[in-house]
Amino acid sequence: MDQKEIMRQMLKFNKAAFDNTFTAMVMLQEQMDRMVKMFLDQATWVPKEGKQAINEWVKTYKKGGDDLKKTMDEGFKKLEEYLV
Repeated sequence: MDQKEIMRQMLKFNKAAFDNTFTAMVMLQEQMDRMVKMFLDQATWVPKEGKQAINEWVKTYKKGGDDLKKTMDEGFKKLEEYLV
């Protein structure tokens, strides 16, 4: 087995591991998002500005995750192209 094939297999394994971990992270984030929304709906004592700040924080966290996924996918694609 040549070195390129070994590297391709390692890359495939690492991409699958990242994808699975990222999917689990997204599921956890979505669950937390639902919990935060339920909390904010029931917490009448939280001011409107506080609720907006928390909602912005959730959006920023989600955007950061999306950006990470996009960057990692691009990196894996470049590595795959290099190994071809």
